[in-house]
Amino acid sequence: MKNITILIPEGAVLASIADPRYMFTAANEFLRNLGKKELFEVKLAAEKEIINLNDGMVSIHPDLLISEIEKTDLVIIPAISRDVVNAIELNKGLIPWVISQYKNGAEIASLCIGAFLFASTGLLNGKQCSTHWLYANQFRQMFPEVKLADDKVVTDQNGLYSSGGATSYWNLLLYLVEKYTDRETAIMASKFFLLDIGRENQSSFIIFRGQKDHGDDAVKKAQEYIELNFKEKITVDELCNLFGIGRRTFERRFKKATSNTIVEYIQRVKIEAAKKELESGRKTISEIMYEVGYIDSKAFREVFKKVAGLSPIDYRNKYNKAI
Repeated sequence: MKNITILIPEGAVLASIADPRYMFTAANEFLRNLGKKELFEVKLAAEKEIINLNDGMVSIHPDLLISEIEKTDLVIIPAISRDVVNAIELNKGLIPWVISQYKNGAEIASLCIGAFLFASTGLLNGKQCSTHWLYANQFRQMFPEVKLADDKVVTDQNGLYSSGGATSYWNLLLYLVEKYTDRETAIMASKFFLLDIGRENQSSFIIFRGQKDHGDDAVKKAQEYIELNFKEKITVDELCNLFGIGRRTFERRFKKATSNTIVEYIQRVKIEAAKKELESGRKTISEIMYEVGYIDSKAFREVFKKVAGLSPIDYRNKYNKAI
């Protein structure tokens, strides 16, 4: 049996507690239907005997207190309150327990912005982690030693797992079911829960908002210049000359401030503008390409897919309601 422990932190998102429990108990049913033995023993655990969620509207009684658990195989950290700093403070008692379980052989998985509580353990330092794309800048500021992969739906490194934003954690749960059981069971789960098995990134959902709360005025002015002039062909040398800063120095400062190279930032601004046109207008892809400053259709398609995770035509088909 695999012992699955779902933590109930203070300020947790209720669905991210109920959903993993549903996934693994359903997986047991799928295994029975396939003539196999049940594999998962699922328990809810917390520091206290009652945890109140949703401003006291819901009370959860855990199956166990964490102090009663000597060993488990997988710890799931659900999504937490959007005030992540306060949520970490409220749940700091869980951190040493999670660390001790990992050292004792358990695997650890975080769902959505539960990654903030996970990263607070230090277990992710030097490793990849995903979280909700909307919180990427804050995550990078709080945990600079973690390699944030905010475009990914699932990360897996040495028994440490994380998921992307919101309901993409279902893909991590499906990934774990397949890892612990087999492909047949995972396919059954994907069909039952209507999940796209093998989904790898959340890029197409990301709304790019250039980070400007970094305090480097020259970089901020460069960002504003790029955003105002994205229809033009902007070069790194042009920006360096405009702001009177040497290229190596400016590139280093820009990367430190925005977590993007200058070229990446220019690309992301252009592609964000293209995405908006594809979502709302009836212009051709070629017209949009020229509007955002590209003249090479192959280069535009490659950059668009790299940033958005879909080709321009696939993105339009997915998000343009007028089609």
